Amino acid sequence: MPTSRRSFLAGASLAGGLGALPVSGLGASITAAAAAAPDFGPKAGQALLSRNENPYGPAPSALRAIADTAKMGCYYTERGVERLTAMIAERHGVLPSQVVVGEGSTEILCAIALAWGRKGAILCPDLFWDFTVLYGERQGITALRVPLAADMSVDLGGMAARAGDGVALVQICNPNNPTGILIPSAALRSFAAKVTPQATLLVDEAYNELTDRPEDNSMIDLVRNGADVIVCRTFSKIYGMAGMRVGYAITSEANAQRIRSHLMSFGGNLSGLAAAIASYNDTPFLDQSRAAVLEGRAMILDAVAKAGMTALPSQTNFVFVQVPDANALRDAMAERGIAIRGAYGRWSGYSRVSTGKLEDVARYAAALPEMTKRLWA
Repeated sequence: MPTSRRSFLAGASLAGGLGALPVSGLGASITAAAAAAPDFGPKAGQALLSRNENPYGPAPSALRAIADTAKMGCYYTERGVERLTAMIAERHGVLPSQVVVGEGSTEILCAIALAWGRKGAILCPDLFWDFTVLYGERQGITALRVPLAADMSVDLGGMAARAGDGVALVQICNPNNPTGILIPSAALRSFAAKVTPQATLLVDEAYNELTDRPEDNSMIDLVRNGADVIVCRTFSKIYGMAGMRVGYAITSEANAQRIRSHLMSFGGNLSGLAAAIASYNDTPFLDQSRAAVLEGRAMILDAVAKAGMTALPSQTNFVFVQVPDANALRDAMAERGIAIRGAYGRWSGYSRVSTGKLEDVARYAAALPEMTKRLWA
């Protein structure tokens, strides 16, 4: 662990947490490999707060597994997929045949877009992480978009009203990206009861582990109860494995088979699977990872308030800040070596900033008041 990071965390409320992770026992080879990999991660001196990554992962347990299994990279990975599938099924009380593991949840979401989009339209909010829907549209599927409510939350009533004939899939990201807003569990369950008799409900729960009550906020119990629901999860966020591309879906056996028939790869990334298997039940790391995210989020919200600005309520590892011009703020921050997101299409009045390393969040927090005065005073 770099000295600067260690000293920073020593004074933070996370003391004894991330600073105590035993990464020093992983061997000099891992440290040397990381130092010699300039093509990955932030540029030198950059505070990378634009991509919702968790730089406190992968877990030490995952790094050990990567080092131990790298020499097996010449082999395909079906047994590793089977093991991770069984672990996920056991935790969530479903059959292994109800779990689909893919190269990140993106592959699975794209497969769903194709499989269901060829049967009918995909109904979705106007603003959400729509990369996979856009992929489907490029392949000829139809997407029906419903505007957000006035408070920037997903308009469940408006979506339910559109979920009629011709809609094969209803897709939601909960909590939503880029807004960070969580749909209350009761409201989403009521919505599911209304739409699933007519269409499959897909809930992307990429940020579920970062919500206040992850189990209550998940719709996996609806799958166990036989509802026509697909839940997608990822190792990219709380596990800190965005670059290792491991994700999964939990749904009915029939839906799972349908998804598998549209996957674009087989087996998977050996290192990613080994890391996922090793860290899936690594509770100490997950607790420390979550604590770092929550601390970073609090730092951002405090900085926003001190700058006289407002932000949407977030249950994720990013915050959607209301600003006069998101692109102007992005460019001004870039001059300081701080990377944040610019405008999302016509939503130019909101700026998304991710939690990132705490020392990088501190750089954003220090710069924000000055930037807002310079740009809009």
